[in-house]
Amino acid sequence: MSVPTHPTSRTTDVGAPPAQRTAPIEANRTAIRPFEVHVPEEQLAELRRRLVATRFPSRELVTDRSQGVQSATVEELTRYWATDYDWRACEARLNALPQFTTEIDGVDIHFVHVRSRHENALPLIMTHGWPGSVVELLETIGPLTDPAAHGGRAEDAFHLVLPSLPGYGFSSEPTELGWDAARTARAWAELMHRLGYTRYVAQGGDVGALVTDFMGRQAVEGLVGYHLNLLTAVLAIGDGLPRESEQERAAAEAVATFRQDGFGYFLEMATRPQTIGYALLDSPVALAAWLLDHDTDSYYKISRAFVDGEPAGRLTRDSIVDNITLYWLTGTAASAARSYWEDARALATALASGQPPPAVTVPVGFTTFPGEIWASPRSWVEAVYPDLAYFNEAEKGGHFAAWEEPDLFATEVRAAFRPLQKS
Repeated sequence: MSVPTHPTSRTTDVGAPPAQRTAPIEANRTAIRPFEVHVPEEQLAELRRRLVATRFPSRELVTDRSQGVQSATVEELTRYWATDYDWRACEARLNALPQFTTEIDGVDIHFVHVRSRHENALPLIMTHGWPGSVVELLETIGPLTDPAAHGGRAEDAFHLVLPSLPGYGFSSEPTELGWDAARTARAWAELMHRLGYTRYVAQGGDVGALVTDFMGRQAVEGLVGYHLNLLTAVLAIGDGLPRESEQERAAAEAVATFRQDGFGYFLEMATRPQTIGYALLDSPVALAAWLLDHDTDSYYKISRAFVDGEPAGRLTRDSIVDNITLYWLTGTAASAARSYWEDARALATALASGQPPPAVTVPVGFTTFPGEIWASPRSWVEAVYPDLAYFNEAEKGGHFAAWEEPDLFATEVRAAFRPLQKS
């Protein structure tokens, strides 16, 4: 399947070779250009053909996920994807939103930009992670841009910017080395500048948390605070965090379990992203299994949505397959994996230098969700951010908190940034 790496027009045929694009390349690539998604029907037919032709492995010999994604889950997901799923519904939903692209440092960045009807709203750039995409953030748009319509206060509204990470989704693939999270952080600052935002906040989980934290440590112009829901520093300084309380010991045990039993996807993408890319771009079912095999809490929630028909919050069959199909149609599984390769090398270089990261000089908020890979206690977060401005432990939700529990997630974001909202 041929995938254009630089969508440039308002009408973009995902999967179509350059000759089939419906508008000429614009001269000023750094301009903010409107963007829509229109997938040719033959691409969807080819996807269904590949799904039907899947060669499945024999069933696992255990009753849990210890050998990987379970057959019952993948087989039902494949059946649903091939026979019941409608990509056009996701496509229409995306195209109902204001979407744009702009070239930053040689990469076309795709983003959703929804301005609140409240003019005094605080601009917020929010970054997804892996194995997610902007799909995982869509349900938060209403609660964040129009809180009064979702049980909140008008004065807590945000102008929302949701970019696709470089090499993910509708953003183009980097064609040179060096696109780690720190470089993406600088690109996000440039994006907010181009949008005319001189004062804004940021939020991120998973890879998005790493990018957002770099924005704070780089002290990018205009950033006045940020909120996270994953403590990425644990992977670098985990052994140096306190382990005195029961909660701290439980968190340390979760980190140890991840490193021993849940680190496979991370290690493969951090060391051999090209190798795994051959399978992920050739088989949609291999792609689906790879994206599902992330963390235990999320996996079992997703599995129940397919096997038992019991979604966890907004982790529904359709939204899960929306995300997988986006990776498939854009052909970005390998380029997304390479971001882990970049960040692993950047982290190794930073650790080898022996230099501590720059201090954060803006307020930081943090929410711990109970189903997170490691549910960080306040003491851990304060060890990384001594001047922590906001902390809360949510009552439910996991690694994909914005996706699974968008209303609760939005409530946390509003609470974290309330002191920074203009009167």
